[in-house]
Amino acid sequence: MESHRKIIHIDMDAFFASIEQRDFPHLRGKPVAVGGSRERGVVAAASYEARKFGVRSAMPSALAYRKCPQIIFTKSRFNVYRDVSYQIRKIFFEYTDLVEPLSLDEAYLDVTENKKGIRSAIQIAKEIREKINNTLNLTASAGVSYNKFLAKTASDLDKPDGLSVILPEQAEEFLEQLSIEKFYGIGSVTAEKMKKLGIYKGKDLKEWPLSHLNDNFGKTGKFYYYIVRGIDNRKVKPHRERKSIGAERTFSKDIANVEKMKEHLIRIGDILWERIIKGNKRGKTLTVKIKLHNFESHTKSKTFEQLVTQKNKLVSEALLLLDELEPQTFNVRLLGISISNLQDFDSNDDNDSSDDFQQLELF
Repeated sequence: MESHRKIIHIDMDAFFASIEQRDFPHLRGKPVAVGGSRERGVVAAASYEARKFGVRSAMPSALAYRKCPQIIFTKSRFNVYRDVSYQIRKIFFEYTDLVEPLSLDEAYLDVTENKKGIRSAIQIAKEIREKINNTLNLTASAGVSYNKFLAKTASDLDKPDGLSVILPEQAEEFLEQLSIEKFYGIGSVTAEKMKKLGIYKGKDLKEWPLSHLNDNFGKTGKFYYYIVRGIDNRKVKPHRERKSIGAERTFSKDIANVEKMKEHLIRIGDILWERIIKGNKRGKTLTVKIKLHNFESHTKSKTFEQLVTQKNKLVSEALLLLDELEPQTFNVRLLGISISNLQDFDSNDDNDSSDDFQQLELF
């Protein structure tokens, strides 16, 4: 067991919704859902006031409204959220360069050796939370332990605006008493499967041999075997490799006209290409996604031998993939394009800066 590392997991509290409540006083203390509307869409984030009614992120907004008729829907402002996330990471980097972002609102920090020479990871976590609150008027929860799994688990124990610590000598007893659904990495479906097998707490999981866990849970059985023993040797990786870049749009009304779908797909391709250029990446695998009124998704992908380095090729191939999905048979609520199988790309070699979608024979 590696007990010498000092890992902090910082998780912002209801990040998107908290920013909206911070910036718009009339939303404070109210149940707020970012994204969607009463009739359609999906909740991107919910304030804690909304969560009391069972509203959660990724929930259809119509269901959120049924659960909480007084809920206030607000439009997403992702540019603002990204800017705030950047400011938070600047605070992290005051203490360590070993910062591994998981999303805009959470990250791991390895502070075993830190820039300020502070011996206590607990003290560092306190200072970071205070700086976030004082400079950005937002709250964060933190977990401190000797590995990533336990730090992540700890950060969920006292939300919102909490700080929890799992010391090496506490880990074994803590994990034995922890409900199985509270283990990070064990979702609701797996938790229900485990309960049917008699696994309700960590102590039950610990009794299972590795071979039996592999038989019942496949490759993740090994993960479960080690985490219940407090073993997680994964390092904090400051440069997480991005697996895909995408762009999508959800429509206020379902679209049944194929030519309209293609017009929107072109615009989505434009946004995606800007993100590809900004990320200095190119990819080989192109995917087009459509989502129907009942949230059923369909995708088509194509992998090329060479990197897609031209905007017109990306868009024209995306349109062909859309045709393969037979969109005329659907009422579409969402369209999206993504590129994966990514590689770094020298922008000086990009000869596509002058391409214009209008030059393509699209229809």
